[in-house]
Amino acid sequence: MTFSISARCPTTGMFGIAIASSSPAVAARCAHVRAGVGVVATQNITDPRLGPDGLDLMARGASAIQARDILVATHPHIDYRQLALIDARGRTATFSGSNTLGIHATVEGPGVVAAGNLLSRDGVPQAMVDSFVASDLPLASRLLEAMKAGLTGGGEAGPVHSAGLLLARDVSWPIADLRVDWVDDGPIASLAELWALYEPQLEAYVDRALNPKAATRFGVPGDP
Repeated sequence: MTFSISARCPTTGMFGIAIASSSPAVAARCAHVRAGVGVVATQNITDPRLGPDGLDLMARGASAIQARDILVATHPHIDYRQLALIDARGRTATFSGSNTLGIHATVEGPGVVAAGNLLSRDGVPQAMVDSFVASDLPLASRLLEAMKAGLTGGGEAGPVHSAGLLLARDVSWPIADLRVDWVDDGPIASLAELWALYEPQLEAYVDRALNPKAATRFGVPGDP
């Protein structure tokens, strides 16, 4: 149903998550980041409330492990959920309830965690983490390359139709929130193409938000 990789960049403090699924609009429900706080992936039979609740706990000082333990202890139907968390110090935590679907696995590395369910094989998250750790690309590109490695390593048991990339850095909003919500084939490749289009414009969008007077042109049709 879903596989994802989440990470924190130790150099920039940026958080990111890339995720894909056989279900539509996976990133809208499952991917959650907050600048200076962390990242939460909430997967399987998804409860989107777990994302903000986990981030709130980490914002109040809980580690990723402590936040996970509180979520597991307090949320109903937690046996249907799969979680992956990273906190502001890059510490990781995972959880897969007893009703997680199909072949499922989680793998943690330094500042990175991958998780999946209904996988074609249980080595998919390890392939993703291995790809991420071996790369020296910027965070978003590393995440996307790791997703490609997961797909090459088997991916989901069924076809993948949606994918998303979510990044948070030093401003209060996500600096990138890119989604391929439904295609018949190749959403991860489509997401990588979308990132290639968006990446050169990212800083301009941040600058325009912070101080539009500093932007001489806005790069849109009709702007002189």
